[in-house]
Amino acid sequence: MLKHSRRTHRRLMAEINVVPYIDVMLVLLVIFMVTAPLITSGVKVNLPQVKAGGITGPATESVVITVDQAGAYYLDIGAEKEQPVTDKVLFDRLRVVLDYQSDTPILVRADNYVDYGRVVRAMAIAQKAGAPEVGLITVPPERRER
Repeated sequence: MLKHSRRTHRRLMAEINVVPYIDVMLVLLVIFMVTAPLITSGVKVNLPQVKAGGITGPATESVVITVDQAGAYYLDIGAEKEQPVTDKVLFDRLRVVLDYQSDTPILVRADNYVDYGRVVRAMAIAQKAGAPEVGLITVPPERRER
């Protein structure tokens, strides 16, 4: 006679313990909340929301800062438009324009081979002078011939 052994059949548990995952997620959330403000510091620029197009807005005259290949600044206002200006002169002239008309858009036109730091410096000077918006002037890419 065969002895019938009693087996205890345990029912498998089909649950996942998500508490450790929640803990990890909260730690990551705290890390991202602390580091995000540090990463996003810099010059505030209003980027366009359209794929292609021109500048739209009020019909006010804009001020253009030109940065040549050597990194010199030129300002398209005043009698000496073709004379390079220093950082202080650039700031002072922009400040006068923005004190007179505070919503004047400031545009930066830079040479393709100029040091990027000089372009950012021009944008920072314009922002310090009180510019509400600082934009970049670019040339649209040529269409490729097929």
